[in-house]
Amino acid sequence: MTESDRNNLSRIQRLSPLLPLLGLLAILFCFFVSLELMGTSMKLLGEGFAEQLIQTTSNPFIALFIGILATSLVQSSSTVTSLAVSAVAGGGLTVAGAIPIVLGANVGTSVTNTIVSLGHIGRKDEFGRAMGAATVHDFFNLLAVAIFFPLELFFGFLSKSSAALATGVTGVGGTELFDFVDVMTGPVVSGLVALMLDSGVLVLILGVLLLFFSLRYLVVLLRKLFLGRSERLINKYLFGPAPIALVFGTLVTIMVQSSSITTSITVPLVGAGIVTVSQIFPFVLGANIGTTVTALLASLVLASGGSVLGAAALQVALAHLIFNCCGVITFLPLRMIRRIPVSMSELLGVLVVKNRAWAFGYVACIFFLVPLIIILLTRSLGF
Repeated sequence: MTESDRNNLSRIQRLSPLLPLLGLLAILFCFFVSLELMGTSMKLLGEGFAEQLIQTTSNPFIALFIGILATSLVQSSSTVTSLAVSAVAGGGLTVAGAIPIVLGANVGTSVTNTIVSLGHIGRKDEFGRAMGAATVHDFFNLLAVAIFFPLELFFGFLSKSSAALATGVTGVGGTELFDFVDVMTGPVVSGLVALMLDSGVLVLILGVLLLFFSLRYLVVLLRKLFLGRSERLINKYLFGPAPIALVFGTLVTIMVQSSSITTSITVPLVGAGIVTVSQIFPFVLGANIGTTVTALLASLVLASGGSVLGAAALQVALAHLIFNCCGVITFLPLRMIRRIPVSMSELLGVLVVKNRAWAFGYVACIFFLVPLIIILLTRSLGF
């Protein structure tokens, strides 16, 4: 072997530990692009419909399901809550009408990570764990809505508390956060959407194919990287003690401005058996708090002018924040209460292992069929 060959071999050996990490970064990039493509496709297919839905109801019960359906269509609670905040600021929607939409958006936003879990469908045990990881977010939001929506409906809990808080912060201006994910993926997504001729259907197909590809290799690379020391560090910090995991979930979501992306990352980790549903639960709750920032910043800008409608928009955004914080206070501190949404999601994971039809039925019913049927039925009856 020549000296040149030995030098080349030495360089390759030095680089070899980095190759799995570089591969992981590349696959994560593909994963983020797939999520952005799916979100963009839903906006191309349904954002106009979602915006019309938001502005055509005064019934709080219907508004709740409109929030679920609209967010499921565009796969972004930030989009729907920002639309609701803007509608209030423009006088097209009242605070009382907007708050149920925001609560519904909290439920609908978890459709993305539930769809992500379907990428594991070819491997039964992995699929069961992934479905449990994805739906713990769903069940927390559903249970939180079941508690706080009646309190808002009968006692104005969120309206009154957000009004009091808005009084103290009106006039504070907002600034835009640096959206790392959009900066990284934006040009690629825009190019692919143009290549697909701005067709929502074609963009969706491409997004789903890329999602399945990235998930397949993401799980392989995660298992390879997060064994031994790396796994111990993740368990100690990122998904360690509940308060630390809560803060991490909040901060990561604020940085990427998408709870869908933050929570979707946890799905392959649980699917690969690196962490458990119980471990990711506080992190997911932090993501729920972090996702309120987008609409809150928008409302602070609207309220900075001192207008009554701007203050009302701020009130809606604060109601969203209060709802998520109250949900965390209700479910996180006590282990017995914390186990309720975790156990529900784990049970669904067991069911989908036995019969994959449970997964498709769950997604279709919770996020699309039930909200759509209730909206159409109540409107046909004149409510």
